[in-house]
Amino acid sequence: MSKAKFERNKPHVNIGTMGHIDHGKTTLTAAISKTLASRGLAEYTPFDQIDKAPEEKARGITISIAHIEYETPNRHYAHVDMPGHADYIKNMITGAAQVDGAILVVAATDGPMPQTREHVLLARQVGVPYIVVALNKSDMVDDEEMLELVEMEVRDLLKEYEFDDKAPVVRVSALKALEGDEAAQEQIMVLMAACDASVPEPVRDFQKPFLMPIEDVFTITGRGTVVTGKVEQGKVHTGDEIEIVGLRPNQATIVTGVEMFRKVLDEGQAGDNVGVLLRGTKKEDVERGMVLSKPKSITPHTKFKAEIYVLAKEEGGRHTPFFNGYRPQFYFRTTDVTGVMTLNPGVEMVMPGDNVSVTGELISPIAMDQGLRFAVREGGKTVGSGVVTEILA
Repeated sequence: MSKAKFERNKPHVNIGTMGHIDHGKTTLTAAISKTLASRGLAEYTPFDQIDKAPEEKARGITISIAHIEYETPNRHYAHVDMPGHADYIKNMITGAAQVDGAILVVAATDGPMPQTREHVLLARQVGVPYIVVALNKSDMVDDEEMLELVEMEVRDLLKEYEFDDKAPVVRVSALKALEGDEAAQEQIMVLMAACDASVPEPVRDFQKPFLMPIEDVFTITGRGTVVTGKVEQGKVHTGDEIEIVGLRPNQATIVTGVEMFRKVLDEGQAGDNVGVLLRGTKKEDVERGMVLSKPKSITPHTKFKAEIYVLAKEEGGRHTPFFNGYRPQFYFRTTDVTGVMTLNPGVEMVMPGDNVSVTGELISPIAMDQGLRFAVREGGKTVGSGVVTEILA
């Protein structure tokens, strides 16, 4: 099938597989690919290609992630599969491949297992908005009551972590579908229809309020101060009122020009690297690490809860554990801010390779909201990665 087929004439959604080891995440990913390929909606990606996922680096951390793409009759999907449990945790925390929804794979033969719970908790922490359940290996359970019991257990787990306990639970046999069994492939089509129906199209970045982290500041004689950076979300136009947030008290100003590659733009939008000219703002009033934003859309904070992954020694991380009161730099967007890390009661220390919930407190306020990613650094070297799960102050 020629590559030209993948035109963006359908809405695009990012989705991922999660669940306990050996419950069939990767087999299901391959089965979806095979089933849709047989209906002319994808190119088939075999199991071993997904299982030997290439390594990627995200925020200084190496992660194995397989990316495949396929279409349903209604949508275009980019699907990520993290074969290893550690890869899943690292991806969720670094946000290397962010998803709009997830397929939780639970083996009907086992029911929810420890990693099932851990993955659902992490999905809640980092803001995966929707979950659809694939009850895999359903063909291996003869007893209808047993299947219903497992389904109930899964719904209880979803409810416990504030997901929709009425989410679709679709019985599948990924292996049979992969082997070409027609009835099993029909189940896969039911699962994909459930994803189409239950995972809404996300709000795209350009529809969100304007936000641009400041990377550099300079003066243009006779014109004023220009700040440069990549627009993270939203749009910006000449004449817009904006707010400068972070590190110091908020400042209000007006955009007098937007430029890209020395050309004047009507608007800068999410993904653009732009220079923004600010009215009446002095060069010394702004610095790297602040953000330009739509007024009142984001606020500066110093105290937050976070989920962090601490690099193992083999990944270039620390060789020793850290303890309560640890003082690293927190790298948010474009700058390092010193802060202190408080461990939860009962946690004595954190070993390299662990993932852990902590409370962070910064010495200077940073524009942040729930879901913001950051790196934990010591002397410019990344030793961990984190995501803000709750704002405290």
